[in-house]
Amino acid sequence: MNSRRRFLKLSALGTTALSGLYPIGQAFASSFKGKSNQPIVISTWDHGMPANDAAWQVLAAQGHALDAVEAGVRIPEADPKVRTVGYGGYPDREGHVTLDACIMDKEGNCGSVAFLEHIKHPISVARKVMEETPHVMLVGEGALQFALAQGFEKENLLTPESEKDWQNWLKESKYKPVINIENHDTIGMLALDAHGNLAGACTTSGAAYKMHGRVGDSPIIGAGLFVDNEVGGATATGLGEAVVRMVGSHLVVELMRQGHAPEKACRLAVERIVSKQKNVKDLQVGFIALNKQGEYGGYCIQKGFNYAVRDKRVNKLIDAKSSM
Repeated sequence: MNSRRRFLKLSALGTTALSGLYPIGQAFASSFKGKSNQPIVISTWDHGMPANDAAWQVLAAQGHALDAVEAGVRIPEADPKVRTVGYGGYPDREGHVTLDACIMDKEGNCGSVAFLEHIKHPISVARKVMEETPHVMLVGEGALQFALAQGFEKENLLTPESEKDWQNWLKESKYKPVINIENHDTIGMLALDAHGNLAGACTTSGAAYKMHGRVGDSPIIGAGLFVDNEVGGATATGLGEAVVRMVGSHLVVELMRQGHAPEKACRLAVERIVSKQKNVKDLQVGFIALNKQGEYGGYCIQKGFNYAVRDKRVNKLIDAKSSM
């Protein structure tokens, strides 16, 4: 009996000692051994490849993660061939191209714009909101006025191709986005720089033929994007409403804080969403995550979601694992 009491006492002391070594919020690091993989950048979908190239130019020159993610996502924002981000994006059901974006830095500072029209680079406006105002989010006409005051140029973002597609859609006006095509609608990017700091960005033209005024998860901090420089970052893609209801990206980061690897954290978040849905047959949600050590991963509901990774060793596109 005395030996049993002694064992329990020593076990309790050992647990206390370990809890002192790994404070809450840092327990995730206890399972990682070895040098951090930095710099590194990851982003959603195949348009993440050229976006990563632009981000990597900043990171390879010892630049900061915040500058890298802004430079990276500006590439698809300006590419009319990317029909779900920025210039050339699918319009809403009234023919307006409305854009959403957010950005977050190593200090937890963040900026966001939503329901923004006529500005090609909403991510840069979001950064200005973060750096030049006391606010986190500006929307609609107010966001546009702010952008123009900051020197951004007003442009027509509806390309002939997108206008033609919209006119064809109007013939039946059925709102049923095609999974992995019309409703992935996002580029999310996460970077870890050579200084060991994280940042993230997320930008989109939203779901094709959405109701005028609809805003998804992409500009919402904690839903479409979340970064904690002690732990890691996460970003989401897919049906924004499902992500908002779960505060998805924040959930992924908190799961990493608990000690889960990035891919598993993404999987657990996806499974949480699936468990709350009555029917996931026509639903797609995907997450990517990057932790403080440079480990990364992604996971989604339906097959077809991929993400791009670039570091000193690799530059590739990865098919994410899926629940279905």
